[in-house]
Amino acid sequence: MELSVFSDEHFMREALKEARKAFDSDEVPVGAVVVANNRIIARAHNLTERLIDVTAHAEMQAVTAAANALGGKYLTDCTLYVTLEPCVMCAGALSWSQISRIVYGAADEKRGYGKLNQPVLHPKTVIEGGLLADECAKLLKDFFQKKR
Repeated sequence: MELSVFSDEHFMREALKEARKAFDSDEVPVGAVVVANNRIIARAHNLTERLIDVTAHAEMQAVTAAANALGGKYLTDCTLYVTLEPCVMCAGALSWSQISRIVYGAADEKRGYGKLNQPVLHPKTVIEGGLLADECAKLLKDFFQKKR
């Protein structure tokens, strides 16, 4: 049986499913999945309200779940798909995890790690932004419009 290869878009759509779970739970709608060998090994979304924990971002939850799935703290040969550009805190954790690749949807103009003028991520990490950016950004915009 031949292994089917999924696209970046497929995995970002899975991250969007997680973001919608956050939206439905009145959490900031950010979702993430970690993929290893073309298979999702971790799924997560923001849980900061439910856990009363400012560090419970989707990326942090996904890194912890992926490390548990792999039985080790390093996520080399893994890709994180996340609907919003990681913040500085999450970028720091992703750097420590030595994740190989990050694909994000919408840019975070206010708190994204890219606002820093120095590298935060591991030097070998490949970063790709803007995948399904409009769809990712719309979910966030809808959430914050509902809050106003």
